[in-house]
Amino acid sequence: MIDYLFEGNKRFLETDFIENREYYKGLSKGQSPKVLWIGCSDSRVDPERITAARAGEIFVHRNIGNIVPISGWNFATVLEYAIKHLKVKDIVICGHSDCGAIKGLDKETDDAYVPFWLGNAIEAKERVDERLPPASTPEEKVARLDEIAKENVRLQLKHLRNYPLVKKAERDEKIRLHGLYFDLGSGTLSPVT
Repeated sequence: MIDYLFEGNKRFLETDFIENREYYKGLSKGQSPKVLWIGCSDSRVDPERITAARAGEIFVHRNIGNIVPISGWNFATVLEYAIKHLKVKDIVICGHSDCGAIKGLDKETDDAYVPFWLGNAIEAKERVDERLPPASTPEEKVARLDEIAKENVRLQLKHLRNYPLVKKAERDEKIRLHGLYFDLGSGTLSPVT
C-alpha cells in the first residue's frame, strides 16, 4: 500500500503540482483557509474531494462520527487555531450516510475507547428514538440511521456553541456555523436544518 501512495504522489507531481506550481508555491509560505471542516474520519468522505476544494481552502479536523467533544484538548486546539489565527469565516460540521459511528451507537462492544467517544453522540440517538418507532424493515433501518446522523450534526453544533471562543465569535458575527450531510449513494452534500 505504501508503494501505491508514492505512485499517487508521483502522479500528483506530474499533473496537478506542475500545472499549478505558482499556486503551490504560495501555499508553501502559509495558509489562509476560510472554512474549518469538522468531519468524520471515514475514508469515503474526503472534504476536499466532495467539495472540489483546492489545497489550502479548508482547514480540516476529522474524527470518528464528526464529533465535537464537550471537552478535549485536541479539538479545542484546532478550534482555537482556526478562529484566532487562521480567522476562518465558516465552521462546518458534516455527517454522512452509512456512518460506522452512528451504527455503533446501537451496538454492544468490548472496545475500550469507541464507546467512550460515542458517548458524545448518544443524545442524537435518544432524540431520534423519541420521534421514530424501531425500524422493522431494511429501508426503515437505513432511514433511521440517516436521521440519527443528521441529528448528530445538530447535536455537535450545540456542543460547538458551548465553547466560549465560538460563542464570542458567533455573537461578534465573525463566524457562521453550518451543519451539512453527505449522501454516499448520491454524492450529494446538503444542509442539515
